[in-house]
Amino acid sequence: MAHYQRAGSVPPKRHTQHRDPDGKLYYEELMGEEGFSSDSSLLYHRHVPSAVTGARIWQMPDQSTEANLPLLPRHLKLHTLFDGEEWKSCDAVRDRRLVLGNDDVRISYVVAGAESPLYRNATGDECVYVEAGSGTVETVFGDLVVGPGDYVIIPRATTHRWVPDDALRLYVIESNGHIAPPKRYLSRYGQFLEHAPYCERDLRTPSDPRIVEDQDVEVYIRHRAGGTVHVLPHHPFDVVGWDGCLYPYAFNIADFEPITGRVHQPPPVHQVFEGPNFVICNFVPRKVDYHPLSVPVPYYHSNVDSDEVMFYVGGDYEARKGSGINVGSVSLHPGGYPHGPQPAAIEASLGAERFDELAVMVDTFRPLGLGEAGRVCDDGVYAWTWARRS
Repeated sequence: MAHYQRAGSVPPKRHTQHRDPDGKLYYEELMGEEGFSSDSSLLYHRHVPSAVTGARIWQMPDQSTEANLPLLPRHLKLHTLFDGEEWKSCDAVRDRRLVLGNDDVRISYVVAGAESPLYRNATGDECVYVEAGSGTVETVFGDLVVGPGDYVIIPRATTHRWVPDDALRLYVIESNGHIAPPKRYLSRYGQFLEHAPYCERDLRTPSDPRIVEDQDVEVYIRHRAGGTVHVLPHHPFDVVGWDGCLYPYAFNIADFEPITGRVHQPPPVHQVFEGPNFVICNFVPRKVDYHPLSVPVPYYHSNVDSDEVMFYVGGDYEARKGSGINVGSVSLHPGGYPHGPQPAAIEASLGAERFDELAVMVDTFRPLGLGEAGRVCDDGVYAWTWARRS
């Protein structure tokens, strides 16, 4: 994030001596993006942050994808992936199941009831949408208390863990780069502009960092070659203070102010974040088009440059009535395929003044393959639903 934050104890000037009450030097760590040329923060540790006493391979869950062949729109039923009581022993890191993915972004789903291990994604930023449940994301910067509707943005290589209060349903969007608010919402210096649908006041930053004294702790690391577990001689939550413009934060979907018009507005007005070769949008309860002849549901459109993934998380989604899609569904509309509302939904929407719907959309600019979870929860019939006239 562009706006500066400071927490705990930091020295008056960066890269200068900072000592504890007994005179021992703290260890300064620069966590920065794009080779010292973008956002960064300075963290002050009680122990050497590079110290490792052991390492082993982490055999990650199946990360393979299969091409969407034959090319079809698909309906994926995420709520069928964690049946019964199995979620109670699942954690938010090791039990993620890959739904869709390409070389830029991976979309996973997990229902977690157990505390995760310490985790660091060294591949890219993560945007985790909390569909349901509550808990705490403990990070090296401090803690974030999260609940339904929260987006949690976790910068690449941030050591953290998920601690659920109850069943945490998480929709995980993992980037191979960085995730940020759209550039068009920001001034050249990084401040949110007046036309942006949210601003700095809507973002929740971590609590002050806290010291954990555990020794010989494990950190699970995702990296480009796979997974590794490092054993550390001291707990990484040993930061006495930090400052800078790079840190995890939370933003609740209820604080997104929808942009509406007299006629139907295109998907970019719903954008909330962007990453390399993909965007994240959300559709929230809102007043709809108020031209006297408006058609409130979307027009048919061909995403010639992108695959569109919609995760339906609440409300009553007008355009998909009659398709079988409901809360917990994901629709995949691939590039090269024209799509839009179910036929009966068009007439049914005329005269509507408001839509009560909640959805998170990811548009990618490279084709998405089906992950293990996407393959097993595909309903197999969604592609034929437009052929029904009522």
